Amino acid sequence: MLPTRQPPLILFLAFPGTGLLDLTGPQTVFWAAQRHLGGRELLPYELQTVSLHGGPVRTEEGVVIDTLPVSAFDQRAIDTIVVPGSSGIAGLLDQLDASIAWLRQAAPRARRTASVCTGAFLLAEAGLLDGRRAATHWAMSDLLEQRFASLTVDRDAIFIRQDRVWTSAGVTAGIDLALALVEEDCGRAVAMDLARDLVVFMKRPGGQSQHSELLRAQARDSAGFDVLHAWILDNLHNADLSVELLAERARMSARNFSRVYKSRTGRSPGKAVELFRVEAARRMLEQSQRKLDQIALQCGFGDEDRMRVSFQRNLGLTPSEYRRQLAKV
Repeated sequence: MLPTRQPPLILFLAFPGTGLLDLTGPQTVFWAAQRHLGGRELLPYELQTVSLHGGPVRTEEGVVIDTLPVSAFDQRAIDTIVVPGSSGIAGLLDQLDASIAWLRQAAPRARRTASVCTGAFLLAEAGLLDGRRAATHWAMSDLLEQRFASLTVDRDAIFIRQDRVWTSAGVTAGIDLALALVEEDCGRAVAMDLARDLVVFMKRPGGQSQHSELLRAQARDSAGFDVLHAWILDNLHNADLSVELLAERARMSARNFSRVYKSRTGRSPGKAVELFRVEAARRMLEQSQRKLDQIALQCGFGDEDRMRVSFQRNLGLTPSEYRRQLAKV
């Protein structure tokens, strides 16, 4: 009689002060994946939340979650270990020596180990990121690199895979990471169905920037231009988004508009339009196989040469190089 196959065991390592969404975001993805596995000859996942000693663990948001002790799985084959982060990780590491020691000895017998947000600090302490590229929350990138000289931080990536180790950027990037893990296990069709169920973007590539030009603009004192920014995004195909046209939309004189816009956003209207075009082109390069000349037209560059110059000026590489770089992530 053939041995019965066991469902892949995924352990989510919790600790006092864990970020709740870092933990529950990926958990929800794997939980929701179960309904798509029936009839596909794929085993459902076994999901377990663990902590060093088990019992209730309070997250940094104050929600208490029940956990099993890691020792309960000493004799089990582990498929995946997921390590969430915490906004207070710098002050917590000294309290997590035993959890890090468990991670150090458990990771080699797991098929893969993944971190969400500042969970990368635990992986680094366990020696799992030595000589590797890693992602974490953008605000913690400098600290991670300063503390662990043996790794290289990719400040822009949503998530990174390096052999059997995966790391992701902050908070909701854990959902992107989990979707990528499900896609690796179950195929793109399952991951696409799952993304539609969860009403999330599928799939945000690992190499995509953590930052959005629109979010950058909104983060500044530019609320008066939010409607204009939305209009620009809807009209990027127009190659002639001149200062005069933008000023007319903002109901200001061209001279006054240029002055006020730069004082509030930190850049000229022309530079803002260029960056919006570059970001739109990046998304198309990430999400489609459209030809470069088609992307250039749709994003308002006019032609491929102008788009290449703009990419080199703002990103330091050409659109073709950017697309090849994504394929390596």
